[in-house]
Amino acid sequence: MAKLAFLGLGVMGYPMAGHLQKAGHEVTVYNRTAAKAEKWVDEYGGASAATPAEAAKGADFVMSCVGNDDDLRGVCLGEEGAFAGMTSGGIFVDHTTVSAKVTSELYAAASEAGLGFVDAPISGGQAGAENGVLSVMCGGDADSYAKAEPVIAAYARICRRIGDSGAGQMTKMCNQIAIAGLVQGLSEALHFAEKAGLDGAAVVEVISQGAAGSWQMSNRYETMIADEFEHGFAVDWMRKDLGICLDTADETGASLPVTALVDQFYKDVQKLGGGRWDTSSLIRRLRALETR
Repeated sequence: MAKLAFLGLGVMGYPMAGHLQKAGHEVTVYNRTAAKAEKWVDEYGGASAATPAEAAKGADFVMSCVGNDDDLRGVCLGEEGAFAGMTSGGIFVDHTTVSAKVTSELYAAASEAGLGFVDAPISGGQAGAENGVLSVMCGGDADSYAKAEPVIAAYARICRRIGDSGAGQMTKMCNQIAIAGLVQGLSEALHFAEKAGLDGAAVVEVISQGAAGSWQMSNRYETMIADEFEHGFAVDWMRKDLGICLDTADETGASLPVTALVDQFYKDVQKLGGGRWDTSSLIRRLRALETR
């Protein structure tokens, strides 16, 4: 078993750190709001620390799951950052969805400090984190990944190294691009069924068993029909991720017309007050159009 630090106890990080503690690792947590870290310790055991550097002191592995590029820089760099507390040979595993640019920057800083750095964004939502069945897509040096993978297994259904540093983040962009189109298509299908006077649940029961089936359809259709959007990944975070996708597409020359359109649809959802609704709320936008 390893000595670990986990930085960031949001809806994903909180249960992920818990799985590590339950797997027998020695876990010290850090969270910007200290009360959340104290609550985690009360629930799972382990320890909490006042700074990322303190949490990372002597750790074999440091995991992070924070909000965005600036949040990640904040927990990694500076006198109170995790890199300052880690010893040579330690491995930093970042589960945040961030830009490939900041990943490259931190990989270089970690390498200079004698540390390994694995970008390991996740997919599977809050339920996947709570049940320990996340999909983890990784980039980084092969030896660092090989050491980290058995630890990541505590909360992963599948974990794969896709390539060198940044490949994990690029793969997560593919994931978000695919989800954006899927959720819009599902929203339109359910909206069409409503307008046509069909039983949406019956429609899904049939079409989900054919070529139209998807995880989004199986796991979100009931709450979409019920107009309930308090389950899973928030629109605000999805727009952050799609912004990364679109910026990177400009850099690489990729064409993402549907992604750009759905990003604007999510902007409409935000204007409806749905920034914290989950991503399936695209159907609410279609229903709102009826009243205009």
